[in-house]
Amino acid sequence: MPNETQTLDHVFRALSHPTRRDVIEQLGRGPASMTSLAEPVDMALPSFLQHLQVLEEAGLVTSKKTGRVRIFQLEPPALITAEHWIDARRREWEKRLDQLDSLLISLKEQQP
Repeated sequence: MPNETQTLDHVFRALSHPTRRDVIEQLGRGPASMTSLAEPVDMALPSFLQHLQVLEEAGLVTSKKTGRVRIFQLEPPALITAEHWIDARRREWEKRLDQLDSLLISLKEQQP
C-alpha cells in the first residue's frame, strides 16, 4: 500500500495534465462513460484511455464495465488527501505572513 507521499506524488502527477483535469471536472458532475468523457477531447481513443489509466492508478477515479460500456466515477479520497496537504501549506504561509505583518507594524510604530 502506498504511503501518503507516494499517493500525493501520483495525484499531483495525474492532475498535471489539462486533459486529466478536464476529466476530473466532468466526473465532478457525475459518472460518465469513456466515450462521453472522450467526446470533447481531440485525440485518439487509445491515447485518451492512457489518461484515464493514469487517473485510475492515482486513485482519482474508478471504473466498472457494464456490458460493453466502461463507466468512470470520481473517487474523492485521493483529492481530499491532496487538499489536506495544500491546506497545511496554506496555513503555514498564512502564519508566516501574519508574523511578518506584526513585525512590520511594530517597526512602523517604533519610528519617530
